[in-house]
Amino acid sequence: MRDTKRSEIISTQLQQIAEQAIEYPDRVFTTLIHRMDVDFLREAYYRLRKDGAPGLSGVTAKDYGKDLEANLIDLHERLKGQSYIAPPIKRVWIDKEGGKKRPIGLLEIEDKIVQKAVAMLMGAVFEQDFIRTGFLSVLLWISGSA
Repeated sequence: MRDTKRSEIISTQLQQIAEQAIEYPDRVFTTLIHRMDVDFLREAYYRLRKDGAPGLSGVTAKDYGKDLEANLIDLHERLKGQSYIAPPIKRVWIDKEGGKKRPIGLLEIEDKIVQKAVAMLMGAVFEQDFIRTGFLSVLLWISGSA
């Protein structure tokens, strides 16, 4: 079951990162990996779609979630020890209109968790830039100066 209190803590951490990005726009965030603890990985897991197709191993989000705590601790240890290696991506071809096909890649659930966690961290930093520049672009467009 999802712990709402922990979820709020993660949201607060992301907000703090976002506030630093706003307050110090020239700051270079050299590392954010220390923010990616087991609680953070758990939140990333909960934010994933659970109905996605599994990768090469066949492990689904539901399967991974059966022993979620142990799996996340193991994943965190590999990330912390810099021994995590992204697994191969399963390539499948799906039908398109006109009888054509296009490839898609199916990720392993662990890789989805890591990518979601990284996206959460990077989003907190870079979203601030997009908000500022995007808002400015809209203002310029509205004013006819763009």
